[in-house]
Amino acid sequence: MQTLKHYSIITLLLLLCSCNVSPKPIDYGNDGCHFCKMTIVDKVHAAEIVTTKGKVYKFDATECMINFLDEFDTSQIKLYLSNNYTEPEALIDATKATFLISENIPSPMGAFLSAFENQAEAEKTKSEKGGTLYNWSELQDHLSKN
Repeated sequence: MQTLKHYSIITLLLLLCSCNVSPKPIDYGNDGCHFCKMTIVDKVHAAEIVTTKGKVYKFDATECMINFLDEFDTSQIKLYLSNNYTEPEALIDATKATFLISENIPSPMGAFLSAFENQAEAEKTKSEKGGTLYNWSELQDHLSKN
């Protein structure tokens, strides 16, 4: 009976660990964009989606992630993540980010789109580089029209 109890606990722990819904580090220079298939090399503009089951989709730019949403059941998405412009390689919650489209900041797919964890940093960069600020919803609307 004691052995059965141990096996039950181990099985339960394995099940809990296998359903881990969290971001995975992007292997720059090796991982490919799930949408456009380009190799992800830009540590400032990459993005990632994590599904409710823990599957991770990686993108070379936030615009690729948004374009991917047209062909994916978004009810299955738990996390939308974008690289923070002011802290390369750091993934931030895209749904809470402020986005800047500025022709003075090139991005991999040519949308000139960068994500910022806080609005103050986005406004500071906008004052230096020019452009237009968007929240997540506004950005999706803007990109769907283009």
